[in-house]
Amino acid sequence: MAEPACITLPSGLDTGCAAALAAQLKDARGGPLTLDAAGVERVGALGLQLLLSARVTWARDGQPLRIEAPSPALEAALALAGVELDLDRSSPHV
Repeated sequence: MAEPACITLPSGLDTGCAAALAAQLKDARGGPLTLDAAGVERVGALGLQLLLSARVTWARDGQPLRIEAPSPALEAALALAGVELDLDRSSPHV
């Protein structure tokens, strides 16, 4: 299996980062991916939508996608939205 690509999520996971993050996700498609979520401080609806879309896309492609070291802000936003994603809390970032 190929070594996973890694994308560090921005502190503001919102409309301001959407285009750049979507481009990074598109470039990483086709292989395993790790999203480093340790530095996420703010989460908007569009940011959540990008994460959910990535999860579905990677699953359909049969590739693993890990969300590593989720910040408290990301975990709170997911809980508030009623969204469940597989989060890797075992990272040393946590």
